Amino acid sequence: MTAFLAAAIIAGTPLLFATLGELITEKAGNLNLGVEGMMLMGAVMGFAVGLWTGNPFLALLGAIGAGALGAAVYAVLTVTLRANQVVTGLTLTIFGSGYASFVGKSFMGVPAPASVKAIFSTMEIPLLSSIPVIGPTFFKQDIFIYFGYLITICASLYLWKTRKGLNLKAVGENAAAADASGINVNLYKYVHIILGGALCGLGGAYMSLVTIPVWQENVVAGRGWIAVALVIFASWKPSKALIGAFLFGGLNILGFRLQSMGIHVSQYLVDMIPYLATIIIVIISTRKSRKEDMGPGDLSVPYFREDR
Repeated sequence: MTAFLAAAIIAGTPLLFATLGELITEKAGNLNLGVEGMMLMGAVMGFAVGLWTGNPFLALLGAIGAGALGAAVYAVLTVTLRANQVVTGLTLTIFGSGYASFVGKSFMGVPAPASVKAIFSTMEIPLLSSIPVIGPTFFKQDIFIYFGYLITICASLYLWKTRKGLNLKAVGENAAAADASGINVNLYKYVHIILGGALCGLGGAYMSLVTIPVWQENVVAGRGWIAVALVIFASWKPSKALIGAFLFGGLNILGFRLQSMGIHVSQYLVDMIPYLATIIIVIISTRKSRKEDMGPGDLSVPYFREDR
């Protein structure tokens, strides 16, 4: 059981980074449906840079840059030019998919370099890793997963315990009121949209360098769409995003667990479970009535200062 839980965390880590990225973006009042595209861009660029340089840190920087660049293009179109956010996000996903296919066609079947994979080897945290069940599950993981824990904590503190985090929430709730109070709305939107894209790129890189360390077509496999739904499931709270990501990570590897128990179920049916759960979550989430569980008030609404 412990091995399954530990594997669920590994499988859920790409979802965690993508969910946190989209959560931060939506807190700024922008709905970016290009998560899948940014993850694919991060995945292929992280893999390519890692393959060319053999340096894991440059690989991660490449993934961050690719995701951030995709988000920056989205920000220019939706914040400055006030393009439709849904259409722009979908376009970004289509572009990211095509970009990954084009760049990655020469990498098909090529494994990630050993020097890059070595940085993601298991690292035990003294004392904590000795705790029964919890220790082997959460504290015998690679450094990237620990970084995911840290990002989740930092995002929570930032949103609820800092002035800039409160300003960000104000921008997402009512951009006109935030602007009237002296907050630079466009700056907050740009910074957090790009930061969200960078996190999505990191999630994609974890898929191509760790989870599936051999390049293959469409390596992200729809996890970007699951991340969008997980933001709703998490009620725009980073701590709940952590739980949701690891839960869906468990659903993604459920087939392997069933096979190890001698239970034979169609792999097609098992692969369908995470996406079916996503649909159920979206349906249930639309029935939320508490204000604290609702999304930002100005989500997907373009802001033009002269309209005030």
